[in-house]
Amino acid sequence: MKSIMKAMVFDVRLNSLYSIRIPFTWQSALTYPVLPPSAVIGLLANALQRHKNNKHPLEYLNLIENDLLWAGSRLLTPCVIKSYITSAIVKWGDKLGGKFTNALGRQFAYSRKLQIAAIFKNEDNMNDIAEAIKTSPLTCGDSESPTSLDGEVMIKDVVDVNDKTIITEYPVLFTKDTRIEDGNGQTYLMHERCKRSGNNFPLISYMIPVREEQKILIPSSLTLRISNERVLKIDGIGYVVVKSQMEKEHEGVKREKKKQTRRKKQKK
Repeated sequence: MKSIMKAMVFDVRLNSLYSIRIPFTWQSALTYPVLPPSAVIGLLANALQRHKNNKHPLEYLNLIENDLLWAGSRLLTPCVIKSYITSAIVKWGDKLGGKFTNALGRQFAYSRKLQIAAIFKNEDNMNDIAEAIKTSPLTCGDSESPTSLDGEVMIKDVVDVNDKTIITEYPVLFTKDTRIEDGNGQTYLMHERCKRSGNNFPLISYMIPVREEQKILIPSSLTLRISNERVLKIDGIGYVVVKSQMEKEHEGVKREKKKQTRRKKQKK
């Protein structure tokens, strides 16, 4: 099998409780146990911006999203999720006896270690990103959830495979066509990128390979029967399933841009 691209893989150690808010859960904010693809993109873009700091932050975000084919994360150690009531300041000035705070429910998670992986279409910026991860402060979802690099940033070969059955420890797209033969998991709606494409910014259903024991999430795996999905194998790490419709969406955006360019030329 010929290597067609590279993956960046690294472990992080959580320094405290973390809360990666699930969209549309604000008054009672729920958390993911792992970083969704959008949070991985945000972590990489934020680290690169802090490291180089010679462009607008959104330019680094564009760079990461344009070069990225797939991103994901997985638990390396058990995870505990608990709900807490937090006090939010709603106003800084009021009459004596007025209400200055509001009680909000919020979930926090704790797992000692996570593994993050990102597959890039080309290798041009991988050295800069790897150096940024080593030297920049890292956050897990938001600035209130600091995390630290644990070990080395690994650059791995990635190959396309045609295996009909695979075992993966990373989240997989979960639709009516997904064939899960064995394993345990929980489904979550996730964003695959940070920036919307036109008016398109869908939440995609993913299954995270975990099993629950006495209200503790334990890292697990899923055995999948492959039909039309694109499967990539990261050397020394394992299999990941690339969302084929995500690639089609990128191609559709490129085609639309080409059409707009042609229209502009025709008008001239």
